[in-house]
Amino acid sequence: MEYNIVKQHEKGKLHAIERIKALCDEDSFMEIYSGVRHNCTSFGMDKKDLPYDGVITGFGKINGRKVAVYAQDFTVQGGSLGLMHGKKIAELIDMAIEARCPVIGINDSGGARIQEGVDALCGYGDLFYQNVRASGSVPQISIIAGPCAGGAVYSPGITDFIFAVDKISQLFITGPKVVKSVMFMDISEEDLGGASIHSHKSGVAHFRCESENDCYRKVRALLDYIPHYYGDNPSGNDKYKFDTRKKSKQITEILPENSRAGYDIRDVINCVTDDDSFFETSAEFAVNCVTGFAKVEGRSVGIIANNPAGLGGVLDCDASDKIARFVRYCDAFNVPLLTFVDVPGFIPGPQEEQKGIIRHGAKVIYAYSEASVPKVTVITRKAYGGAYIAMCSKHLGADFVYAWPAAEIAVMGAEGAIGILYGKEMKDPAKAAEVAAKSEEYKNEIMTPKIAAMRGYISEVITPEETRQRIAHSFDILSEKHSMDKPLKKHGNIPL
Repeated sequence: MEYNIVKQHEKGKLHAIERIKALCDEDSFMEIYSGVRHNCTSFGMDKKDLPYDGVITGFGKINGRKVAVYAQDFTVQGGSLGLMHGKKIAELIDMAIEARCPVIGINDSGGARIQEGVDALCGYGDLFYQNVRASGSVPQISIIAGPCAGGAVYSPGITDFIFAVDKISQLFITGPKVVKSVMFMDISEEDLGGASIHSHKSGVAHFRCESENDCYRKVRALLDYIPHYYGDNPSGNDKYKFDTRKKSKQITEILPENSRAGYDIRDVINCVTDDDSFFETSAEFAVNCVTGFAKVEGRSVGIIANNPAGLGGVLDCDASDKIARFVRYCDAFNVPLLTFVDVPGFIPGPQEEQKGIIRHGAKVIYAYSEASVPKVTVITRKAYGGAYIAMCSKHLGADFVYAWPAAEIAVMGAEGAIGILYGKEMKDPAKAAEVAAKSEEYKNEIMTPKIAAMRGYISEVITPEETRQRIAHSFDILSEKHSMDKPLKKHGNIPL
């Protein structure tokens, strides 16, 4: 098979076959359906021979395990998707479901093949249908390695993880020309749907990569953390390492003395997970929360955490979406959940109310409540109100909930509570001492984790130094967890 590699290099991009070789283990890729051709005869298409109809499909191996891969070839009719092009990808996904292996799609296409009309739309429909069939059965990973516009964006949108590459990825419903003709706005492809836009602002892309080779390296790394099909139970890594001396910060040094001061929750994560094992997802989006995978004694866990370094760790619409989707992914593939809580509440104000914080916040509650995987929660500091409940509390089915001694578990912080309970007294300077005393009483008698422990809402109050051991032991205890206590129904109705 001859490939027009030079044309891609002129655009600063790798060719489809080079991409597959960079992604897969050496000499492991086996192409199928290379002889497929389009059957369109209109608009001069009968005179065109499009090799493999513009998409290379097949199976290979990554880290020694099988994967299904397809890569659109922009040098063949702009990588446009026609009937047979779409059917090739759909058939590959269907085979991946049967073979029980991940699907990785490398998108580089000008969109629907206009000459094929409704047949091209059929190709997209077949593809979308198989994306949905595969969801929760095998992992689906999308790499945006060029343009991906119009209806084409919905295939990556259905998949589990999207990788974008700086200065190469373009992902949008309608391109700059349509935006200008409809909205009279001049905007570049990069500003409309580049890698930075979707990793930082929209949250569509879960990873932003500096180059194509960086992207393929990260995809290979991700596949080392996740099960390769529903029911897969990958063995732990016997070579895991955990050395407290190598941690950039000791766990006892992380919490600031001032309870209002921020800190980076990643420091806590890195102190309790295997050395250098934390693999973050959606790092640039909704920075008030952190999600990602890590290893605990060699086994993968999904981590969700409020991050006080970003907006104080509050839950807003974007953070809620980010958390809920990650929780549902982990639950779908039986990845245990480890949650770190330091949350002052759901964000107040008209802007988030109008965006639907009630609807978005409810997704977090729904996702955690529905999840039947092992669930371990650690409250490091603040756990207030409805956000405390939402962040995998005992009330939503957490198996073990631990709290550090400095934890504050209450309806709200002391200042807000005293403002409501003693509003009139606060206006009287003569009663300042009384108000201050009541504030201390609230902190010492209401907010302390000892109250939650007495009620059985937390499993144990632990010191920060105990956290790693507690987490490891808890997941070991829960390794054979099997939850079947579900009411008879087809499925629930998540508040989308």
